[in-house]
Amino acid sequence: MSKIALVRKPSPNLNEGLVDNIERVPVDVPLAMQQWEGYVHTLQEAGWDTREVEPAPDCADAVFVEDSVLMYKNVAVSMHSGAPSRQAEPAGTRSVVAGLGCSLNQITEPGTMDGGDILKIGDTVYVGQGGRTNSEGIRQLRAILTPLGATVVAVPVTKVLHLKTAVTALPDGTVIGYPDFVDNPSIFERFIPVPEEHGTAVVCLSDSHVVMSASAPRTAELIRGLGYRVTTVEITEFEKLEGCVTCLSVRVRGLAD
Repeated sequence: MSKIALVRKPSPNLNEGLVDNIERVPVDVPLAMQQWEGYVHTLQEAGWDTREVEPAPDCADAVFVEDSVLMYKNVAVSMHSGAPSRQAEPAGTRSVVAGLGCSLNQITEPGTMDGGDILKIGDTVYVGQGGRTNSEGIRQLRAILTPLGATVVAVPVTKVLHLKTAVTALPDGTVIGYPDFVDNPSIFERFIPVPEEHGTAVVCLSDSHVVMSASAPRTAELIRGLGYRVTTVEITEFEKLEGCVTCLSVRVRGLAD
């Protein structure tokens, strides 16, 4: 069974990316490219087959490829962002997932949704309802995924850009998050607070290995203390645009070779 990660090169106009919840700071685009290459290399070193989505040079935020599509089993759901400037991004991702043989569905107007608002833990799919994802988008996603055995749980997001800005999950399903960012941690069965803002996001590379931002060393030590192998990557230029390690790839597991 294959492990595929979809990635997308940063656009030349990355510095024009949207910033909603933090103060805008200039992005060093050449450094961002170096950091992106380091991130991709980390995925490859962990055994992931990286596939590049066609660049979208006119879309400043296109590098945050996770926002364009959700993968659930062998089903892809193309997103429709609540940010109008991002609504052209999913076309390239749709082309790639179709080439993988995935069944393709779409969130359509008046529904809106960003992939960064979706946290999958087993067959439970938490969806953040906030600035980029609305109730109609959640209704559509529930109609798509429920017949596949998923339970879609709506979660309020009022303090940060996306649900996965606030929380992600370790390989065993334990949710981690920065308390000031989380509207209601009691929604999650198991929740561990982390000590740093940039420590909220992990990408699970295997059942025992995660990658996370180098900007959260105390959180990295906390997670190592739970028995996980932790690899850290520099993503400072993407953090200036409210990005994190989850945003930069779409992980596709379990497709037949």
